[in-house]
Amino acid sequence: MIKLDIINEVVAKTGITKTKAEIAVETVFESMKRSLTKGDRIELRGFGVFNVKPRKTGIGRNPRTGAEVSIPPGKAVRFKPGKELQAIE
Repeated sequence: MIKLDIINEVVAKTGITKTKAEIAVETVFESMKRSLTKGDRIELRGFGVFNVKPRKTGIGRNPRTGAEVSIPPGKAVRFKPGKELQAIE
């Protein structure tokens, strides 16, 4: 599923115009990005939790040359699915 599919679902369920649905979906995604950038946690009941976790520094290898490469510390977005989403089979 891509963003366009989500927009089409919103149009089908609500009956609003595609332009307004696109603005709504884009607004939700932008607000989620802003929250994660600030380091906030996003909890969507029944769906899951998004949060930002620090990533350790480490040493990796260049697959072409085999040379060791230093991997700097950083941050990564993690998603933990909720119980309802885990129950899908």
